[in-house]
Order: sequence, then structure tokens, then C-alpha cells
Amino acid sequence: MSPALVLFVLLIYFAALILISFVTSRKATTDTFFTANHQSPWYVVAFGMIGASLSGISFVSVPGNVGKTGFGYFQVVLGYVVGYWVIIYLLLPLYYRLNLVSIYAYLGQRFNSWSHKTGAFFFFLSRIISSSLRLGLSATVLQLFLFDAWHVSFFVTVSITILLIWIYTHRGGIHTIVWTDTFQTTFLLGAVMISVYLITQQLGYSVAEMTRTVYDSKFTLVFHFDDVNSPLFFPKQFFGGAFISIAMTGLDQDLMQKNLTCKNLKDAQKNMFWFSSSLLIVNLMFLTLGALLYLYSESKGVSIPASTDELFPLLASRELGLVAGIFFLLGIVASSYASADSALAALTTSFCVDFLDFKNKPEETRMKEKNWVHAGFCLLFLMIILAFRGMNQGSLIDVILRLTTYTYGPLLGLFAFGLFTHRQLRGTWVPVICITAPLVSYWISSHSIEWFSGYVFGFEILILNGMLTMGGLWLISRK
Repeated sequence: MSPALVLFVLLIYFAALILISFVTSRKATTDTFFTANHQSPWYVVAFGMIGASLSGISFVSVPGNVGKTGFGYFQVVLGYVVGYWVIIYLLLPLYYRLNLVSIYAYLGQRFNSWSHKTGAFFFFLSRIISSSLRLGLSATVLQLFLFDAWHVSFFVTVSITILLIWIYTHRGGIHTIVWTDTFQTTFLLGAVMISVYLITQQLGYSVAEMTRTVYDSKFTLVFHFDDVNSPLFFPKQFFGGAFISIAMTGLDQDLMQKNLTCKNLKDAQKNMFWFSSSLLIVNLMFLTLGALLYLYSESKGVSIPASTDELFPLLASRELGLVAGIFFLLGIVASSYASADSALAALTTSFCVDFLDFKNKPEETRMKEKNWVHAGFCLLFLMIILAFRGMNQGSLIDVILRLTTYTYGPLLGLFAFGLFTHRQLRGTWVPVICITAPLVSYWISSHSIEWFSGYVFGFEILILNGMLTMGGLWLISRK
């Protein structure tokens, strides 16, 4: 695929995003930026959340990881659904009852400002790093498809990538993102379906033959019950997935902010129900694509890259033809931008509401400060992407999920302590407990093989992290 064609496709794509931004950000205020004036249709939010929750990491890592773990990731996805039901019936009613803009304001109302600021800080830590990694992946693909041919540095590629996000989000914020995510999710799902279709055609299969071949292959083992010490052991994956979805979605300002733009609680709950149901089908599509990528590689004698994240980009750009390359490019850009733009808006919202006390400021001051904060997070994204450049050679989906087990554990413990106890906290000790719990969790995980007869922690380390946080909070609490 020629660089000129890549540039043309990207120009059309981003022109469409900027047009959506122009239409949705007219007469925008800070309330529009933060809450979309609570007028978002639930079905639009539900569809757009698919792209925002998957991101470019899932787009390449989930199919690439099939060679190592088969369909084992689907155990985590089943756990996600259980977590989403907790969000539907426990967390969403709480957020709507308190009429929250930032969900971490709940911690301030329930406990004190120390708890409020600590919760927001751990959200910043989690989202800044994970979203930077996701956006960095998109920049890497753009570098491969376009900028390498023109000898443009990676720094310039990342700068352009972030500048484009700033252009279409800085005015409308979450109101714009609800609609751009819908646009981008369409391309994400289209790219997966087109890729499955093209590989099926090149292997000479009908749809029925493709389904049977994938089902009979060595890649489709889902459930793992044979080895309790394996990270793929079903209870680890399932319960880890449930708590990851509670933490990464229900306790995450990014995805909850979209839910809070719905007109009322009932619409938000419908949104989460259909979103969680759709996610089962979408992840099954990603896993099927992964199996086909490996079957194609075996059939055509293509060498599997050392980093499995590179398999899909390799085949799409060199083996599957022009159409596959174009749709892969659109899919990876759509998925990465759908995740990064909403994260940027959520980080801006949380910082403004949780740290700058926007409630008591005039609109002119709010708008000016919001713009500076938004630009500041763009710059921070740039710095982190460059810092992480080339550091990881494995599967980024594993890195992201592993990261969240440590950074979201304190949030899980704080919210659980607030919901399931009636005790108050001694404020200044809260950040100490929330920093100590992940460190102790990592220490236990690092020595689990020798301490617990070969046991290896998987995603369930998030549960341990949350429990340690709750235990520490109990020690510093009072009636």
C-alpha cells in the first residue's frame, strides 16, 4: 500500500471526525464538555463504548495472543459480563442518585477530601499510562504504514496523532466523543469482519467450512480447569475478569462518564446491558480472527513474529491484499482513537472537577482552565508514549490488564469500603494505605511460587489488592 494512498485514506477519515466535531460542538459549554447536557441516546452510547473499551490493543493483541492461549481469553470476557451486571444494579444507581459529574466525588461525600483526591489520583495513574500505550500502538502503525516511507521521526508521528485528537475534542468534549466513538466503532467492527472474510476467501473456505476448521483447530480451547497454578485456570480468569470490569469500567471516569451522559438511570442501564451483550459477540469475532491468522500463516508458510502483536499488522500489510491493508489501517486507528479521545476527555473532566473546584467558578474561567488542562494532558500523553517506546516486546493486552490489577486495586478497595461498611476514615492515612496495598500485592505475587507450592497469580491479584486496601482502611477507620 503506497504512502500516498495511506495519506489519502487518513485525510478522508479525519476530515469526517472533524466534521462531526464541528456539528456537535457548536455553542459548547463546559457542561457540554463534561456531561453532554445529559442528552445522549443510550443506543449511541452503547455502540460507541464497544470501540472505546476495546482499543487498538485488543485489535492486535487479542488475535495475536490466540497462538499462545487459544480462546482462553474468552474466560475473562465471561467474567466481564458478571462485572457489568454489578455496575448496572449497584454503581449506576449510586452515581445517578448523587448526580455526579466525576464519580470520585462519591468518595469525598462518603469519606473526606483525602479519599476523593486519592481515588482521582489512581484513576489518573491508570488511565494516563494505559491510554498512552494504546495511542502509542496507533502511532507505531502510522509510522509503519506512512511516515517511515517519508523518513519522518516517531516524535513527529506521535505529535500529529495527539494534535488530531485535540482538534476534534477540545471544544465538544464528551458530547463530541459519544458520536465520534460511534463512527469509529463502525470502522473497527468493519475491519474485523472484512479481515475474517478475506482470509476465509484466500484459504478457499466457505463460511461453514471456515467455522468448522476454526472449531476443530488447536486454537479454540476456552476453559482451563486442569492446572490451578496456571494463569489460565478458569476461576482466576473468570473472577479476575469480573473484578477487572467492575474496576476498569464501573470505577473508571472514562467509561462511566459516557453512561452519565444518558438522559436518566433507566437509559444508562439499558446502555450497559446491550453493551455487555454485544461485547461477547465482538470478542468472539476477535478470537476467530486470531485463529484464522494462525491457520493462514501455517497454510502459507508465513513465519510467526517473536511479538505476537505484530502478526495481524504483518499479514494485513503484506499478505492479504490492498483492501485488507486499508481496513486494518482504519480499524487500528479507529480503535486507538476511540479509546484515547474519551480517556483524554475523562482525565480533563476529573482534574477540573476533582482538583480545580469548577462548581464555584464563572463559565469564562471554567472554559479557560479546561482548555489548559486538556492541552496539558495532550502533552503528558506525548511524553509517556516516547518514554515507553520500544520497552515492551510481548502482548500489550497482557501488559494493560496486568497493570490494572495494581492501579485499580485501591479504587476497588475504596469504593467497596464505602458501599459495604458504615465506618469513617482518618483522611491523611488513606493515600498511605492505597499506595502500600499494591506494593504488598506485588511482593506476594513475586513470591507466590515459593510460598504457595508453585501457585502463580493471574488477574485475581486485583481481588487481593482490593482486599488488602479494604483491610488497611479498616485499620484506620472509626465508627
